[in-house]
Amino acid sequence: MKRENRKAGDELRPEYRRSDFGKLVRGKYAARAARETNIVVLEPEIAEAFPNAKAVNEALRGLLDVAATTARLTRRSTGRAKQQRTG
Repeated sequence: MKRENRKAGDELRPEYRRSDFGKLVRGKYAARAARETNIVVLEPEIAEAFPNAKAVNEALRGLLDVAATTARLTRRSTGRAKQQRTG
């Protein structure tokens, strides 16, 4: 049995009617999809430095580690403020 050769286009099957589908809305779920995804578009010169997602994740983890270490160092009191006031 040979398959029917159908036209490529927006034609519905004969058993469906356009009125069965209600009003169509373009981009109905676009806002929700944007909220629920975390796609980041890198600028071309940045993308050249990171060949894949793994490389980006490793770099960002390293940056977070450095930021956490630096934050801990700056929170400690070195005692210099007291010495300068009294001295």
